[in-house]
Amino acid sequence: MTHRKTPLALLVGATLLSGLGTAAAGPAVNGPMAFTPLVKSAEVLTNDWDQPHLIPDGYVMYKVADETDLNIYVTDTDGTDIGRDFPDLSDMNTVNETGPQAGRFLYRTHEVDECGAVSVVDLDTGAAKVIAQASDCAATAPAIGPQFPDFTQGRDLDGIRWTPWGTVLFAEEDPQGRVYELFLDPKDRTVAADVVDRPAVGRIRHEGVEVGADGAVYVIDELNGGSIFRFVPDTYGDLSTGQLYALKLTGLSDAEQSYGSGHPHLGAFEWVALDRDQVRIDAKVAADWVEATEFGRPEDVEAIGQVLYVSETSEDRVLAIDLKRQVVTAYVSAGDNAPAGGNPNFNNPDNLAEGPDGRLWIVEDTGGSDIWVADRDLDGDGSADAVHLFAAMVDSGAEGTGIYFGKDPHTLYVNVQHAAKEYADGTWAITNRNLKRR
Repeated sequence: MTHRKTPLALLVGATLLSGLGTAAAGPAVNGPMAFTPLVKSAEVLTNDWDQPHLIPDGYVMYKVADETDLNIYVTDTDGTDIGRDFPDLSDMNTVNETGPQAGRFLYRTHEVDECGAVSVVDLDTGAAKVIAQASDCAATAPAIGPQFPDFTQGRDLDGIRWTPWGTVLFAEEDPQGRVYELFLDPKDRTVAADVVDRPAVGRIRHEGVEVGADGAVYVIDELNGGSIFRFVPDTYGDLSTGQLYALKLTGLSDAEQSYGSGHPHLGAFEWVALDRDQVRIDAKVAADWVEATEFGRPEDVEAIGQVLYVSETSEDRVLAIDLKRQVVTAYVSAGDNAPAGGNPNFNNPDNLAEGPDGRLWIVEDTGGSDIWVADRDLDGDGSADAVHLFAAMVDSGAEGTGIYFGKDPHTLYVNVQHAAKEYADGTWAITNRNLKRR
């Protein structure tokens, strides 16, 4: 890998790019990521760009790592590059949130059909490498050798999350997809000591994964008709055994629980225990046995305090699940508190992130995908008081994924996936932190 500047040097040398006339004169959003919202998404998409998003005035965007730094998928054992046939498809992000050198290492999943990998980027040096890779690689495996643990299957790796007990969870968005737990070398956070399958958490089409402060793990089944799940381990921090529950709205008939029934699927709910043996085979079947509520492509899950947020992609809305009151509300909804049908247009919400001040950040699963910020619900009606456009993708083929805040409250990480620009699948940072260093 070629020598890279440190993020600090990149920040000092970065060129400011605003919304190119799209920044609003209206009220600014306050807090560590204070900004004046954009008024439009990118109107011209291209594969000729220096940075992948339009961003607000006062912000800079710099590359963390892309395929010019780490190109995972090659065909020949001599390492010959095959070009755009196998993009890296960087998907979701997390950092080592606790423990030694907290916040220094960024872990990423790669959402390829097989031979899935988890990579790590040292945010201090820029060094990037694979830390774990599936054993189903066959002929598409890169010639990087068995110097790290493999795992049984690696199809469409998606969600990734740091746990309170110091491991990394990652999961497959695939029928009967797995949740894996990655254990790190305590002496070197860029080395995986082991990768363990956790079937008790459920075999489903995993995308987002979240871990509550109490050790409960929240997952979703990413399809039209998928459900929302809560896994409670028998012992805190041990995911080998436990009880998986599915969310079920109360007071509805079995027919009304189905996706497409015409019911808005909001209101009071309960957690219904699922068969422990069946969830290890197919948690969707187990959820159907108890008539769990079905949603429209629930794709990501994010806990902020006592509220669990779930993006319901095909419904163009984000749900708020109040874990204390056990009530589901529509937190962000196109045509309600978010724009619909024009430019900008809130469409296909996908990955979610907790902002440094408790706001919810949202990125779309669509070409020209935008990044939005939802205000807190100060009036207590279950919906965000306002929704603001923060950034807009300019690449003609890419979508933004994996939005995430690490330990720096002034820096948002976002992945670029399916980039039309050559070798541009990778991770970028958007920050206002440089303004304090001039």
